[in-house]
Amino acid sequence: MKQPISRTLAMIVLVGLMAGCASTAAPPEERHPDDPWEPFNRSVHQFNQVADRAVLRPLALGYDHVTPDPVQRGIGNFFRNLRSPVIMVNLLLQGRGSDLESEFQRFVTNTLYGVGGVFDVASAGGIDKPEGDFGQTLATWGWSDSRYLVLPLLGPSTIRDSVGRGVDTVPDIAWRLAYQEGSYFLVGLNVIHMRAGLLPLDAEIAAAYDEYIMMRDGWMQRRSHLIFGEDADLPDYDAWLEEDDWDEW
Repeated sequence: MKQPISRTLAMIVLVGLMAGCASTAAPPEERHPDDPWEPFNRSVHQFNQVADRAVLRPLALGYDHVTPDPVQRGIGNFFRNLRSPVIMVNLLLQGRGSDLESEFQRFVTNTLYGVGGVFDVASAGGIDKPEGDFGQTLATWGWSDSRYLVLPLLGPSTIRDSVGRGVDTVPDIAWRLAYQEGSYFLVGLNVIHMRAGLLPLDAEIAAAYDEYIMMRDGWMQRRSHLIFGEDADLPDYDAWLEEDDWDEW
C-alpha cells in the first residue's frame, strides 16, 4: 500500500506547487462567499482538466465507443446496487426511515432478481431510489455551510463532503477490495463509467466563458438541492455561452 499512497502524496504536492500559477481568479472582495480559496481551487481544476484530457476522457471515449448502451446501463445499475449498503447506513444516520425502507427493498430486489443488481428490477416495480452519503449526514447533523474545495483528480467538493467521501469509502465494497486486495479494477471501471456519462456535457462546458465558475456553481446548486431540497435558480449559463458577450468580461 505504500506505493499508491506515495503517488497520491506526490500528486498533492505537485498541485500545491501549481497553486501560485492561477492568474484568472477574482480579487478577494469579489469571490464567491463559499469559495474563498479560489486561486488554489482554480489551480487544482486546471490540473484536473489536463489529467482528464490526457487520460480519463480518452478512456471514457473508448469505453463509450465499444460498450453498447444496454451494457452501460447494466454496469451503472451494478455499481448503484454495490453502493446500496453505504446509502442505507447514511439514510439510517439521517433518520430517513421511509427512504431506508425503500433502499432496503431496492437492494434485496435487485440483488435477488436483477442478477446482482445488473438489472434495475426495483425501479421497474416502482420502488423509490433515494440517495444518501455521509456528506449529507454531516449536513443533517448541523454542518450546513462548508467551503468549496476542488480535490486532485476527484473534482468539485467541499470540506464537509470531502470528509464524507472519505468516510463512505470504509464500507464501500469496491474501495474495500482495492484497499485490502490491491485490486483497483472495480474502482477504475466505475470512474470511467461515470466519466463516460458526462461526455455529452463536454461541449457545453468547453463553450463557457469561464468553465471553472460554470462547474463550481452547477455542482454547488445540485449539491444544495440534494442535501436541503432547495430549488435555487442556476446562474445564467446561456449568457456565458454567447460569444458576443465575451468582450464584456
